Amino acid sequence: MNEDIPRIGRPFVRPDAASKAAGLERYAADHYGEVLLWAGAKRAGVPHGRIRGVDIGAAAGLPGVVTVLTGRDVPGTNRQGIVHKDQPVLCDDVVRHRGDPVALVLAEDRSVLQKALDLIRLDIEPLPGVFGIDEALLPDAPLVHEGRPTGNTLLQTVIRKGSAEAALRSCSVMVEGTFEVPFISHAFLETENGVAWQEADGRLVLVVSTQAPFRDRWEIGHALGIPMDRIRIVGPYLGGGFGGKDGATVQCLLAFAALHAGERPVKMWWSREENFLAGYKRHAARMHYRLGASENGELQALDCRLFYDTGAYAHLGGEVMALGMEHASGPYRIPHTRIEGVCVYTNNPIGGAMRGFGVAQVSFAVERMMDRLAARLGMDPLALRVQNALEQGDTNGCGVRLTQSTGIRACLEALWEHPLWRGREAWKAEAGPFKKRGVGVAALWNAMGYGRGLPDSAIAKVELTREGAIRVYNGVSDMGQGNTSALFQIAGEILHQLETRIEGVQPDTERTYPSGSAAASRTTYTYGNALIQACEELRRRILGWAALMLFADTLDDLELLPGRVLYAKAGKEVALRDIAAMMRDEVRVCISQFIMPVAKDVPDTGKEFVIGFPHLLFSHAAHLARVEVDELTGAVTVDTYCAATEAGRVLNPQTFEQQVEGAVAQGIGYALSEAVRLEEGRILTPDFATYIIPGAIDVPEIASIAVEAPEATGPFGLKGVGEVGMNGPLPAIANAVSDACGIEPDRSPLTGERILALMSGGSAASLTE
Repeated sequence: MNEDIPRIGRPFVRPDAASKAAGLERYAADHYGEVLLWAGAKRAGVPHGRIRGVDIGAAAGLPGVVTVLTGRDVPGTNRQGIVHKDQPVLCDDVVRHRGDPVALVLAEDRSVLQKALDLIRLDIEPLPGVFGIDEALLPDAPLVHEGRPTGNTLLQTVIRKGSAEAALRSCSVMVEGTFEVPFISHAFLETENGVAWQEADGRLVLVVSTQAPFRDRWEIGHALGIPMDRIRIVGPYLGGGFGGKDGATVQCLLAFAALHAGERPVKMWWSREENFLAGYKRHAARMHYRLGASENGELQALDCRLFYDTGAYAHLGGEVMALGMEHASGPYRIPHTRIEGVCVYTNNPIGGAMRGFGVAQVSFAVERMMDRLAARLGMDPLALRVQNALEQGDTNGCGVRLTQSTGIRACLEALWEHPLWRGREAWKAEAGPFKKRGVGVAALWNAMGYGRGLPDSAIAKVELTREGAIRVYNGVSDMGQGNTSALFQIAGEILHQLETRIEGVQPDTERTYPSGSAAASRTTYTYGNALIQACEELRRRILGWAALMLFADTLDDLELLPGRVLYAKAGKEVALRDIAAMMRDEVRVCISQFIMPVAKDVPDTGKEFVIGFPHLLFSHAAHLARVEVDELTGAVTVDTYCAATEAGRVLNPQTFEQQVEGAVAQGIGYALSEAVRLEEGRILTPDFATYIIPGAIDVPEIASIAVEAPEATGPFGLKGVGEVGMNGPLPAIANAVSDACGIEPDRSPLTGERILALMSGGSAASLTE
């Protein structure tokens, strides 16, 4: 721990670093309890079918099995889902993907549990399935959800600005392309898990790896018919999330199991294979683009159609599509746009939230189009981006005026001056035998917060303990992004206390307050603003009580210092411990709520969006990738990477850089290797032997440049940095490969097979990946 005051703008070691490095921090996976039971789900194993019977007799009779439950046993609605309640806790009629749960077993140990799951016999009548976007949209396509008037279409809408079609016809230059990206997995280290029990008074308690503990209460309560005040969720640090734990995974199953455990604790912990089978995925997408410009490179018109595959259930599919549409025009001025979005159900795994929520997909498409346009115009691709970059006061591609800090031009200009860009031609000329080198860039933006239509609120609580320490009650999950560090810095800055005298409480629906999910790059912005207000009030109270104790005429004569308040004029001081002893309990606690502001300039178009459109705040980045391509194998190696990022003011340079580097590393996987390969809904990449994520040797040297543009509404000028970096590696690397080889990659991942096929004049689309 640091013997220092956490200050804004200075590096600050994470307060959880030592405990995590020493293996002392307890994640949800580390919680067990005495006389523990284990729970597990029997999965459907078929992509679409009607349940005719579930034979649980042999499993229920196995020694060590406590009970076996089916959909008929579920109280409440037996339906979960953040926006659309269309996903069963246990399927009671129809299964819609291979990972659907059909039965739930409670057993004395994991060995018995697995034997019991193997003994359950499912009688499922196969139904025709749909496994792709085109199939789903056919007029006579089998329906994933029967009775929907829109068939397999979850959401379809159009955003219009000006007259895109007419403008495209009058453009001097127009380029066109179709781009595809697959489902990918979050690949977090700690798979979905938790432990639950029912207390003597009937209240349910869950310790679970979750990004949204307060929303979990709503999900469980709705699905199982339990009042929310009878459910307590404890959310310790997560071993990764990236959006894959933003929504119910084990929560409803665990709560249901606990109802039948006789007050014994029940643990559910998905294996890696079960995570691949049943966990959420980044949405697969196909994107058709037409982009036009004048002869001098000024963008004029964009027409695009975006198709997202949400899999078997809605989850956040419509909201992912909406954010993709909002970002489909890139961080550029385009007077005329038509952006159509279609989100469809299929019998594939469930699409869900993932870092870069809908934006990572369209960033690939629009940035590839910008490079194609630059080539047609004979322009420098970076110069084309600078020329068309949005600035504060401009109207973006959805018709929303940018009233807040907008730093994309400054990010692009930082790349322009960087040696990796200035020296690119000399570096490319040094390529060895059978190697080709290229340099690519990408301009990025990512909205912050939930967007208009859903209050983005946080409630902060801070306490002066009886021992004179400061305790921050954090209602937002920390999945490794480091928001706990930021909150300690905010409290330390305002209350001027040493880190060793600042304590943190992680999310707990009994001890902390509703503060939204750890998602949407909104954590530190929203909760941080609430915490500032609470800390300032606590500071006033401390000084006010100190004035009484020191006989000071005015608070201006008092100075809050580590562990004490000094009255220098009188040569006196009083310890915080003594001040706390004088205060009543309710006076030592300050609570404050902050609600994120929303865009007031709402366009007439896109009215079909219920929530999440448009956004007011955006972070920005410009990325540069230098790659080397092996002419014999097509293998792509990222040699060096540079990321210039604008996310308001930097509170902690250390965690800022970690966020950027982590996002780039994750994005390299999206670019080069990661794909959940499917065959009629069956996952062909069910583990880390077949689903390849980057290792240490795959991540190059990353130069991170902080471009500060303080945001007036943010805590100390901050904006969210968590997601924007994820959106850059795929387009930047694809543009670099195009620069190196003179090919047009339009599908990810950019595997050696795909690149070799394109270099040989073939089509990457013919590959089975």
